[in-house]
Amino acid sequence: QVQLVESGGGLVQAGGSLRLSCAVSGRTIGSYVMAWFRQAPGKEREFVARIFWGSGTRYYADSVRGRFTMTRDVAKNTVYLQMNSLKSEDTAVYYCAAGNWGVLTSDYPYWGQGTQVTVSS
Repeated sequence: QVQLVESGGGLVQAGGSLRLSCAVSGRTIGSYVMAWFRQAPGKEREFVARIFWGSGTRYYADSVRGRFTMTRDVAKNTVYLQMNSLKSEDTAVYYCAAGNWGVLTSDYPYWGQGTQVTVSS
């Protein structure tokens, strides 16, 4: 069983930065894909970014590419989402997920509890 715990959310003004963390425990993750999703009020949960745990290869949604950076620290079993140049439309609950592939919520069997990010205009 894999357990994920997000942290680092909060309130920032537009143009500011936040770094989200996701601590991974349980089974060792070797070839897993780690991902970030977000869900704003009244909207579907959407893909934000993913990283292959072993290789570090990353992929981003068009809406965040160039502003957000996903990384992982193998020694700490932790993944991060560095969010810069934040916009009001980035306001959402952000979720960490673990799976094997994909950009759909159904591709990921393991999920964290979510952390709120609010960006004021």
